[in-house]
Amino acid sequence: MIAGNIFLVGPMGAGKSTIGRQLAKALHRKFYDSDKVIEQRTGVSISWIFEMEGEAGFRERETKAIEELTALENVVVATGGGAVLSAENRNFLRERGHVVYLSAAPEQLYRRTARDKKRPLLQTGDRRKQIEQLLAIRDPLYRDVADIVLKTGDQSIQHTVNEVIKKLKKTGKDKTTS
Repeated sequence: MIAGNIFLVGPMGAGKSTIGRQLAKALHRKFYDSDKVIEQRTGVSISWIFEMEGEAGFRERETKAIEELTALENVVVATGGGAVLSAENRNFLRERGHVVYLSAAPEQLYRRTARDKKRPLLQTGDRRKQIEQLLAIRDPLYRDVADIVLKTGDQSIQHTVNEVIKKLKKTGKDKTTS
């Protein structure tokens, strides 16, 4: 039995939403994707928010969503790739559940996001270099907040979900919200 919330952090393209949905299903929990929650609340895309409000405006909305989602009980939440940039978000994640960092090699992230036009921070001339720069800044933050670090790669989604469950059971931490 795994008590408490499970929060997935990691870069764009690491599989947080895909793994999160399957993990929630396996554990009979509700799944939330913080980016999708923001889009549902605003009625517009993340790209539009970035364009109209800039990254700072988006990050404010993201912190509000993270605060609310982490206060729920027994949920699985996939966070946006940059959620860990905020110390406030890192505290919410750390204090209110188990944090799983889904890491991936830059080359894999590049391949997985190659055709994606919905990620504003990757709409640059050199996507590969941008991924490497984002990882250089964010990887230490992902590692700092994580209870578990799991490399995603060529294994199946189900294999990754099983690994997450196995590692969460080993942590033995009871992280229920209070």
